[in-house]
Amino acid sequence: KTRQLFKCPISSQQESYYQPRSLEKHADSVLALASVLWSISYYSSPLAVFYLYRKGMELLLCVNALGGSAGLRLPSQKCCLFFPGIGRWTNPQYIQFITILEDAHRYGTSEHKKKLASYNFDFRSWPVDFRWDEATTSYCKDLHEFGKLMSCEFIKEREYTVRLQPLFSSFLNSYIVAHTFGRRMLYPGSMYLLQKALMPVLLQGQARLVEECNGKRAKLATCDGNEIDTMFMDRRETSEPQGQKLVICCEGNAGFYEIGCLSTPLDAGYSVLGWNHPGFAGSTGVPLPQNEANAMDVVMQYAIHRLGFLPEDILLYAWSIGGFTATWAAMSYPDISGLILDASFDDLVPLALKVMPESWRGLVTRTVRQHLNLNNGEQLCWYQGPVLLVRRTKDEIITTTVPDDIMSNRGNNLLLKLLTHRYPKVMAEEGVRVVREWLGASTPMEEASIYSSYEVEDDWCLSVLKSYKAEDGGEFPWSVGEDMTPEGRRQLALFLARKHLQNFEATHCTPLPSQEFNLPWSL
Repeated sequence: KTRQLFKCPISSQQESYYQPRSLEKHADSVLALASVLWSISYYSSPLAVFYLYRKGMELLLCVNALGGSAGLRLPSQKCCLFFPGIGRWTNPQYIQFITILEDAHRYGTSEHKKKLASYNFDFRSWPVDFRWDEATTSYCKDLHEFGKLMSCEFIKEREYTVRLQPLFSSFLNSYIVAHTFGRRMLYPGSMYLLQKALMPVLLQGQARLVEECNGKRAKLATCDGNEIDTMFMDRRETSEPQGQKLVICCEGNAGFYEIGCLSTPLDAGYSVLGWNHPGFAGSTGVPLPQNEANAMDVVMQYAIHRLGFLPEDILLYAWSIGGFTATWAAMSYPDISGLILDASFDDLVPLALKVMPESWRGLVTRTVRQHLNLNNGEQLCWYQGPVLLVRRTKDEIITTTVPDDIMSNRGNNLLLKLLTHRYPKVMAEEGVRVVREWLGASTPMEEASIYSSYEVEDDWCLSVLKSYKAEDGGEFPWSVGEDMTPEGRRQLALFLARKHLQNFEATHCTPLPSQEFNLPWSL
């Protein structure tokens, strides 16, 4: 079985796009067109079925009419695959590539993989570099023991139950919505058409990471059978002290490590590990919550057991929907250095309701809770370490009204949930009120004005927290502020809010500059 080749080396410093011969080129064009047409028909099939049914056709005839194209597609596609195969096997460049690929699979040495890395090709053929079950230390065993990582057997049983249950319950509609357009609306980056359009940009971004940043690409196998595409940039040998820390980046719902938030910590001098969601670019699978968690787990294990970073030297940086996997990892690997959530949210339901008809409220809520439950706020409260939230003041995606209404930004709710969980006595009544007032400031000047109007003494707040930590401080929640005056609680609430939230005057998709990449605050 042949694989598509995109780029190949022409010297030790240069590379060029692979030049297929005429037979292969024309056959590939036909296959690409067929794939695009199939994708369009696949995504539009629910509308087509609805239209035909409204026209009076029987549902069975609708399915047959739409399924006929699929039946014709398979033999014609197999026929078209024959011609590019001939073209590739008569091309010396391809023969050289396939020899190196087979050697990498057969021997698996670093030298063979280094030669293979000089080519850019269909990632499905890349040999697996790390498996989820390779780690045998007690650290991973503890994760399994406490149930924070589902075993493969449990996942298979759960998936089987999820497939059967909707057929015999009243929640069939939720299952259909989640697994048709719901998942694709939530993770548009998993759609073939978008990936096809972005492919040249992704290839350029990947080449830049490998050539300019000495990136090391690897394939990780998860416990549910998916394969995750990763890229690691090692800065430990540089003179910059931050290079000793590893930043693991979790991208957004249409983000790829090739062109995503990975560049921010990379420009700041950190060692960086990027990965693509299941179903994104080189990663296989479907981006459902459990698959996302499984992917994040194998990435963490790879960082610890293969790349050699201690958990306390690992920092998680997530943008937007990547906050789900980042908070899951922080909850499951509590010894990590810290967590940075950029333009993230606390709960998916309010954001889903914003873009769907009001009459669908019940269906949307049920669908999210049962199949697409990205409960970032709940997971964040399980983590005991340092946290920094970056709020975009002009965010148009995670606001529930309009971008200018900063109080509808769900990052506010994420902050309030975190502080209320960790410091319940401080945040009682007055604390929540003053933090909401501070969050409502539309400019840095207004924010500073509110902060100073309550005469917050930073040194006093810091000394109170340090004293409590030295005497009674264990795991959160803390009872600090229990015997404090309302004025003292207000000061502490504002102090803690400013330490845990960083405003960035930008829209949702504006890249965070490296100078704005700050480590989370800790006592």
